[in-house]
Amino acid sequence: MAASSPKPNRRVFVVGVGMTKFEKPGRKDDFDYPEMAKEAGTKALEDAGISYDQIQHACVGYVYGDTTCGQRALYQLGMSGIPIYNVNNACATGSTALYMARNLILGGLADCVLAIGFEKMERGSLKKKVISGL
Repeated sequence: MAASSPKPNRRVFVVGVGMTKFEKPGRKDDFDYPEMAKEAGTKALEDAGISYDQIQHACVGYVYGDTTCGQRALYQLGMSGIPIYNVNNACATGSTALYMARNLILGGLADCVLAIGFEKMERGSLKKKVISGL
C-alpha cells in the first residue's frame, strides 16, 4: 500500500485497540515488554481487521528501557522491515506516540501506522535510572 500525498484536511482514525491485563510488578517474571507488545498489538490488529503487512510505520512508546526497545518489541510481534520510532516523553509518551502516528498519516508518509506502548515497572518506589555514556 503506497502512501498518498500530504492532505492537511485528511481525517485520521483509530481503527483498532488492544491491551494487556495490568499486573503487579514482579508477579509475572517471564512477561516482559516484548510479550506485552505482542499481546496488545495482536489484539489491536484483530480488532481493526488488518494484518501485519498493512502496517507501514510504528511509533512505540515507553519510558524505562533501552534505546531500541521498540524494535525488539515489534520483532516479537512479527514486524520488521518498517520504520520504527521509539518515543520517550515521560508522562506524555502515549499521547506523543499517537500524535506522531497521526502526523505520519496527515503528512502523506503512510496510510496505516501502529501506535503502541508498554511499561514494565519495578517493585517498590520509582527509581531514577541513569543511562551512562549519553
